[in-house]
Amino acid sequence: MASVASAEHIDSAPALRRLYVIRFVFAVAWALLLLLFGSDLTAGARLLLFLYPVFDVVAAVVDTRSARAAGPVKGLYANMAVSALAAVGIAVAGASGVPDVLRVWGAWAVVSGLVQLLVGVARRPMGGQWAMVVSGGISVLAGASFIRSAAQDDPSLTALAGYATLGGIFFLVSALRLSRSSRRG
Repeated sequence: MASVASAEHIDSAPALRRLYVIRFVFAVAWALLLLLFGSDLTAGARLLLFLYPVFDVVAAVVDTRSARAAGPVKGLYANMAVSALAAVGIAVAGASGVPDVLRVWGAWAVVSGLVQLLVGVARRPMGGQWAMVVSGGISVLAGASFIRSAAQDDPSLTALAGYATLGGIFFLVSALRLSRSSRRG
C-alpha cells in the first residue's frame, strides 16, 4: 500500500510543482503592484486586494484536481471556502478603509495559514512540504500582526506586499524541493 501511495504522490508532483511556481510568480507580481499602486485604498488597490484571495481559490481548485489521486483534499476544500469568504470580506471592507481591510486580511491569514500547515503535514510523504508547513505557521503569526496593526493611527497596506512575497518564496522553495523529491523517487 505504501508503494501505491508513493507512486500517486510522484504522479501529482509535477502538477503541484508547476502550480507552486505559478503561485510564486503571481505573489511577487501582485506584491510589486500593491507597492506601486496600493498606498491609498483606490479602486485599483481594492481590486488587487480582492484578486489575491480569488487567485488562492483558483489555485486550490487546480491543486484539488491534481491531488485527488494523492489522497484526501478536505483541507483544500476548506481553503477554497475560507479564501472565497475572504474575497467577499475584503471587497466589503475596502469600502470602509484600511483598518477593516487589515482585519479581514488578518483573519484570512490566520485561518488559511492553519489550513496550509495541516495540508503540508498531510503531504509530508510527497516531499518538499516543510516550506508549506513553515509558511502556514508564519501566516498565522502575520495574520495576528495585521489585525493588531489595524488599530494603529495610520495603518498601511504595505506589509501585505511583504507577506505575499514571503509566501511566494515558500511556494518556490516547495517547488524546488518537489523537483528533488521526484528525482529521488
